[in-house]
Amino acid sequence: MASNLSWELYRTFLAVLTEGSLSGAARALGITQPTAGRHVEALEAAFGQPLFTRSQTGLLPTEAATALRGYAEAMRSTAAALERAASGRGEAMSGVVRISASEVISVEVLPPVIAQLRRAHPGLVVELVATNRLQDLLQREADIAVRMTRPVQEMLIARRIGAVEVGLHARDDYLAAHGTPATPDDLANHALIGFDETTPFLRAAAKGFPAWRREAFSIRSGSDLAQLAMIRAGCGIGFCQAGIARRDPRLVRVLAPACTFALETWITMHEDLRGNPRCKAAFDALVAGLGAYVAGE
Repeated sequence: MASNLSWELYRTFLAVLTEGSLSGAARALGITQPTAGRHVEALEAAFGQPLFTRSQTGLLPTEAATALRGYAEAMRSTAAALERAASGRGEAMSGVVRISASEVISVEVLPPVIAQLRRAHPGLVVELVATNRLQDLLQREADIAVRMTRPVQEMLIARRIGAVEVGLHARDDYLAAHGTPATPDDLANHALIGFDETTPFLRAAAKGFPAWRREAFSIRSGSDLAQLAMIRAGCGIGFCQAGIARRDPRLVRVLAPACTFALETWITMHEDLRGNPRCKAAFDALVAGLGAYVAGE
């Protein structure tokens, strides 16, 4: 097998996996469909086996393609990190910094922090990855990550910000119509909002609060943001960060402190980025902004 395959071939391979067709991959990459086809054929020739099979719905990956996907995605992350590192070598405070955080933190907490960062350093380009999946900083999927769990990987700089308090909340008109639960057992008579699948948070909550389980939820969603929207709309009772709930006078805390959890919050960054000016500026801005949020300021 050839050992000098171009990254462009793998980039096209990933695009075909994502788009499901050569035409879709070509549009996504800004190349022609014949070029995309030649890239896939070159990889298949190098590996000596097909990577896709044709179907009525498009191109389906073979087992070989599925096995290669993770390696190609790691190459893409490394290539993106290389581009970000190179982009900031001119002026000290220019270039891209990629920040990863949970959906709720990204949407509800970080916008003013990023706005202040950009006012101080307008040459920075901020990429915000709103995901509940832990981005791998060692693979450079992100430069900086806000995590609601203690980092365990080596080679990371980690700063503990504090504990984000999470409690049960409902809108005032829902409680007026259905009553306010006085004990956890009373929740059996209420519409509960939670995850549609068992998550680490759900497992942790169930340890101290066995009634909080998937089967008990009247409204289920895998999105934290969707759950928050349902609570705000008066659909029922669900968990919400106390700092976010305090902004809405209609949201009422219930069953505190019995049904309360604390999520440790950390800001993490690869130690190789310690001397990078733009990453340091973003790291410091996140520490200050999230620190104020955790402190209730």
